[in-house]
Amino acid sequence: MSETESEKNARHNARMAKIKVARDRMMETKTGEKGLIIVHTGPGKGKSSSGFGMIMRCVGHGMPCAVVQFIKGNWESGERNVLKTRFADLCTVHTMGEGFTWETQDRARDVAAAMAAWEKAKELIRDPAIHMVLLDEINIALRYDYIPLDDVIAFLRDEKPPMTHVVLTGRNAKPELIEIADLVSEVQAVKHPFKQGIKAQKGVEY
Repeated sequence: MSETESEKNARHNARMAKIKVARDRMMETKTGEKGLIIVHTGPGKGKSSSGFGMIMRCVGHGMPCAVVQFIKGNWESGERNVLKTRFADLCTVHTMGEGFTWETQDRARDVAAAMAAWEKAKELIRDPAIHMVLLDEINIALRYDYIPLDDVIAFLRDEKPPMTHVVLTGRNAKPELIEIADLVSEVQAVKHPFKQGIKAQKGVEY
């Protein structure tokens, strides 16, 4: 005999009640708080977007935050526009890069720009008033050895204030960085319009 809608609902409610009890019991054990080291990496699209989403959450809660862009140059981007024009009192944005290395074709200049960005990042992270710092595309700078990996690891491990969140984005995150991180997300590439000949578009890529 087929199950009636009322029986389906009763079975569903009983199952959800059991799940809620187990979930509540688990949540009772999660009481700690700390400033997290968060890594968004992988070949897929959305790593910086996710980092900026976290920044917007901080802004929504009235928490001061900051962004340091290691690679991207001064071309227009929607997230930078909205932060600078509407939320400058809560979030400062520092675009320190000059574009991707194949655009600058000047390693010495790239290294100097990345090192300046890292010095700015350390200054912001040390500031006790700042709740979160997004280091956008720092993994690219680390991949090309523009900044010393050992310095980044040591600073995050030993000098980052206990309650400050630091978000690091970019593909090819170093294993040493993944090791010290509290949260690591890898974005996979399943499909991308670029392979269909579609260029980067406003509101999607920037």
